[in-house]
Amino acid sequence: MSAWIFAEQKSGTILSRMSDDANADGYNLCLDNGKLQLNLTKRWLDDALRVETDVAIPIGKWVHVAVTYDGSRFASGVRLFVNGKGIAERVILDELNQAFASKDVFRLGYGGLTPPFRGRIDDVRLFDRQLIDNEVEVLSVPESVSQIATIPLEKQTAQQRFKLRLCFLADHAPPAIRETNQQLEDLKDQSYRFFDAFPTTMIMRELRTPRPTHVLVRGAYDRPGVQVFPNVPTAFRLPLAKAAQNASDDARPSRLEFAHWLMDQRNPLTARVTVNRFWQQIYGQGLVKTVDDFGSQGDWPSHPELLDWLAVEFLGPADGREPMAVGRHSKFPKWDVKRLVRTLVTSATYSQSSHVSAELLARDPDNRLLARGPRSRLSAEMVRDQALAASGLLVEQLGGPSIKPYQPDGLWDDLQSTEKYVQDHGPALYRRGMYVFWKRTIAPPMMVTFDAAGRETCIVRETRTNTPLQALTLLNEVSFVEAARKLAERTLVSGSADLDHRLRFAFRAVLTREPNDRELTVLRRGLERHLANYREHPAEAAAVLRTGESAADTSLDPVEVAAWTAISGLILNLDEAVTKE
Repeated sequence: MSAWIFAEQKSGTILSRMSDDANADGYNLCLDNGKLQLNLTKRWLDDALRVETDVAIPIGKWVHVAVTYDGSRFASGVRLFVNGKGIAERVILDELNQAFASKDVFRLGYGGLTPPFRGRIDDVRLFDRQLIDNEVEVLSVPESVSQIATIPLEKQTAQQRFKLRLCFLADHAPPAIRETNQQLEDLKDQSYRFFDAFPTTMIMRELRTPRPTHVLVRGAYDRPGVQVFPNVPTAFRLPLAKAAQNASDDARPSRLEFAHWLMDQRNPLTARVTVNRFWQQIYGQGLVKTVDDFGSQGDWPSHPELLDWLAVEFLGPADGREPMAVGRHSKFPKWDVKRLVRTLVTSATYSQSSHVSAELLARDPDNRLLARGPRSRLSAEMVRDQALAASGLLVEQLGGPSIKPYQPDGLWDDLQSTEKYVQDHGPALYRRGMYVFWKRTIAPPMMVTFDAAGRETCIVRETRTNTPLQALTLLNEVSFVEAARKLAERTLVSGSADLDHRLRFAFRAVLTREPNDRELTVLRRGLERHLANYREHPAEAAAVLRTGESAADTSLDPVEVAAWTAISGLILNLDEAVTKE
């Protein structure tokens, strides 16, 4: 935005779209003690940006002022101009984190926390894009093109000549030149839009002059002890490389050298920690039970030789070494996660039954000796994915934006005043649980119910609980009722009208095994009860068919679909359906 101003006082609002209270949000361009100042704020002090010129602008004369902003929410994206020239700036606040859009009206000479402007304001212009320097220079030229044309060439300023040139290219040049110039402008616009579309992320950069770091005596910040320097424990017997080949002896290693050190094949820790976490993911607990602590306070590995062997295999073949337990002609990449997982799940250990005898349970309750197969409840994301997969609803698209599935109405309204939860529709509702949008302060209820880790801290070992609320979620939450309904429809069109065939189909779809005679009897009786109930209450059957956004199969009897939905929900609620065993 830009304007011509004739200021009679050193302070005052020039342009503003900001409320007038202490919690003002929005933006304003003002003078503060003679200096041109821009304020962008969502909440003062901890969520605001303030930049001003180093020097004051003239008072009592016409001055052209302008500001450009790249939308990055950083002070580095703001530029202040006086009479068409960029002015040195001083950053006062650089803490903007949120959008600063305001519901307040746009005002001239008033608004925000600065006093009203005393003087005159003219030729106010707002633009929907960031201007380049040459464009700001043109805006600062008060003379019209006709007036500039009467000025001798040797007396014209650079800005005046540039304004004449733009006018010539836009309106008076030969058609071929005008067309070429327009193509150039279009390409510039495409370039701006292309780079504006890039997502931004925070990065870290080494300090040019590292700050001294000291051991704090008894942890007291005001009692610094001996100075310490970046390094790694000598017990690893793998020193950090110097920051550069030509670095001096006192040069400190950087984060880049530390990253190389972490991934060095000679590092004894990284591969073991990684392998242990994959082991926990598949077996329920790690070979080292404290997966987040490999230090002296952590547990000793139950099978240290196995952990060493898996770590070496995970690293891949080193120079002059063939991979273990494979053919001599095999070639495997380093850090091969897919190969590691395949090794674990195709092992004889993993193939064991998870059934445990009373004697074995007494001798090894935590299965540290691996005498039986793993048994653990699925993670929250997998519980949801399991139901969607069995019903045929799961969308297996990889990558893409986060999704917002069904959620209780008004949940965010009670806990979040500035944002609204906008539920997705269509295929996004049925993507994997790992893509579910998660607001740190308002977790998805289903995920919390099934013990998903919070987002306040990094957690590598999730807890597992068994509560009545989990069963109620499986029976009543929209995603699971809809999954049960679609599984019911799959069952009814499975190719046979035989009751037992349909029951076996639904059972296999969820549990991947055949039901025994007792289970079949229970399912038959349950189906009969539900059929009788829905025949007496057809409105309830119709309500079941309206659960979720997926379209119901209108060729099927609503009463049958509702009854089979109840049976499908029962199967999805079985212990086997949410437990890996």
